[in-house]
Amino acid sequence: MADFTSETVTRRIHRWVVPAAEPWGAAAAEIGKAWAVAELAYREAHGLDREQPLHDDALRFHVRDEAVVIEFTTDTPAP
Repeated sequence: MADFTSETVTRRIHRWVVPAAEPWGAAAAEIGKAWAVAELAYREAHGLDREQPLHDDALRFHVRDEAVVIEFTTDTPAP
């Protein structure tokens, strides 16, 4: 009898990419728009209502050479 289990998980990365070309970088308004849309998508993906606070690490912000990226991941177990 085997004493282990296995699983397959599909990971989706949801990203919003805001241009941040030098010398000016990303515009605060564009970051704000992308952040709001990403937060709404996170809530929908996790079944959260608008009043429920998000965990501090719900959204991640990454800096690329010419962009700021906002992202979160969702995992779906395979049937």
